[in-house]
Amino acid sequence: MIDEKALIQQLHDSSQKEAAFTRIVHEYQKPLYWHIRRIVLFHDDADDVLQNTFIKAWNAAESFRGESSLQTWLFRIAINESLNHLNKKRPAVSLEGAEGNAAASLASDSYFDGDNLQQQFQTAISTLPEKQRIVFNLKYFNEMKYEDMSTLLGTSVGALKASYHHAVKKIYSFFEEKD
Repeated sequence: MIDEKALIQQLHDSSQKEAAFTRIVHEYQKPLYWHIRRIVLFHDDADDVLQNTFIKAWNAAESFRGESSLQTWLFRIAINESLNHLNKKRPAVSLEGAEGNAAASLASDSYFDGDNLQQQFQTAISTLPEKQRIVFNLKYFNEMKYEDMSTLLGTSVGALKASYHHAVKKIYSFFEEKD
């Protein structure tokens, strides 16, 4: 576990910034990668978005005041970068074809090593609307508390619980239709 207050102070000290940021990258690289990957789906895209996330965090490190946790701050940057990435790619893909394209691309992704059920689960998640997909990923995979998500996404706890509930119902429906 890292001492966030000390790390934030080091980020603001130019002589310690690089060492502090290295610790941040070491601590948060893996959870951020997987969070981004669940949004953008593909390894190469996730790597690009992760790199952009850390570049933005590096550039904004002096202005980070610690009003939220480092994790919340980094996840907010990662979500924004992921959504920007998807928005840049979106005009090339029709909404109806997006689900099929995501499933086919996931199946052919050499970095995806899941079995058929895992592939179907990821496909079901990819069919969710953007906000529900983000809420579902944060709750299911990252086990993030609704209060932390509320800070991160700027949405009420009640709305987040509703989004998660609807996401779960849609995933169940996806599998019921497969049977």
